[in-house]
Amino acid sequence: MRSFKFSFSRLLLVTCASAIAAGLGGCGSGLDPGYARNPRFATSSPLLNSKRDPSFLSYAVPENDLHRFPATRSAEFDVHGVDVSKYQGEIDWQAVKESGVAFAFIKASEGGDRSDAKFQYNWAAAKAAGVPRGAYHFVYWCRPPHEEIANFIANVPNDPEALPPVLDVEATPESKSCKRTLYRDEALRDMRAMLELMERHYGKRPIIYSSVDFYQAILHSNALSEYPIWVRSTKYHPQVRYGDRKWTFWQYRSDGHIAGIPNAVDQNTFNGSWNEWRSWLASQTGLHAASPVSAVAKPGDNRGSKQLIEEDPAMLPAAPKGGDAPADPAAAPDKG
Repeated sequence: MRSFKFSFSRLLLVTCASAIAAGLGGCGSGLDPGYARNPRFATSSPLLNSKRDPSFLSYAVPENDLHRFPATRSAEFDVHGVDVSKYQGEIDWQAVKESGVAFAFIKASEGGDRSDAKFQYNWAAAKAAGVPRGAYHFVYWCRPPHEEIANFIANVPNDPEALPPVLDVEATPESKSCKRTLYRDEALRDMRAMLELMERHYGKRPIIYSSVDFYQAILHSNALSEYPIWVRSTKYHPQVRYGDRKWTFWQYRSDGHIAGIPNAVDQNTFNGSWNEWRSWLASQTGLHAASPVSAVAKPGDNRGSKQLIEEDPAMLPAAPKGGDAPADPAAAPDKG
């Protein structure tokens, strides 16, 4: 969803113990006195070959086997979809449907008071075109959980035919207004509160969307494993970074091109066959998946090895600042 490009030394994952101790419920302004003095990436997951792995995050497969797990293995899966926000522009959802896209996740809201300018149009038009769709909320770590989800609920109708709601959890180390350090226990506590509020309102078990760095620092060791997970990994098959964690959706590309979508778009796949997708979709929405369009329903992935670059913050040591997405979530939502 969000693509950050900045120096590894500026990456910070984590929580506002100092703010909570001062009585600022939910972090208040989110100012963390230690943030500027000691920005660092801290993870409690084990590090394998840390001197040889420039990301300083663990691989779950032997290093000499990495070549067997490129993200282009997404082409092995049958069911593909997209996730979008206002940054994809004016979408022709009928053309998207005819291109073979089987599902879409649409950005609805961010933090306690931000909504995506294209959400209402995309939400209605995707349904009219017959594309199963769900909504996602991007977490801004300096608002209390109940304010975050109240914002999502205010924007997203309770449609029984919608896919489960999604909680998008990522680090935002360059936010100008939220200098919050995310410690694992507190981040998991806030996530659980938000997930429970979502489930109570929509009557469906929400999906967690996670970037690689967030997963290995916060969601490792099967944390919140009772919730389905949608994983991001644009260089490797999920097994490399997420190990044996069972995933439901995989975001494998951020520079895809789909008929009907004028700008580059994230591409995703469902972890299962067409029959498994039909069963899952019916159980979640009551809808029945249309038969795939044989010529386009299973897209190939022609990226070369040099194009398979992990785009999560910790995967880009010494990378320059100035990526496609705004650095400050308070200034603008992510690009989808």
